Amino acid sequence: MAARSKARRRALDILFEADQRGVDPLTLLAERAGNTERPVPQYAVDLIEGVQGHRGRIDELLATYSHGWTVERMPAVDRQALRIGTFELLWCDDIPDAVAIDEAIELVKELSTDESPSFVNGLLARLLEMKPTLLV
Repeated sequence: MAARSKARRRALDILFEADQRGVDPLTLLAERAGNTERPVPQYAVDLIEGVQGHRGRIDELLATYSHGWTVERMPAVDRQALRIGTFELLWCDDIPDAVAIDEAIELVKELSTDESPSFVNGLLARLLEMKPTLLV
């Protein structure tokens, strides 16, 4: 597994845990960053900080473009993978759009429901289609 893929997985783990425990992801990140046995890769830190920095807009976009689903109703893994994918898609110019989408799909293939890959793919593809108008 490539370094950035591992970092995405680590970011998802921390975001998911924070969500489940009802704690601030940045606080949990600070706790995890001090763990020398399982360090947090810098790219995972960048993803978590980026997702949190744009979370209001990310959740607004996910709610707007997911038909029939509120962000809160989405499976927790899907929600975090979508947040990471949306952040990379819209705010990480060094990540190709296809990579951002594919990586989010791979995360949910491994960790979520059988329906999750098509849901994540469809929603991120819609955001990609709308991308020129979303950041204006």
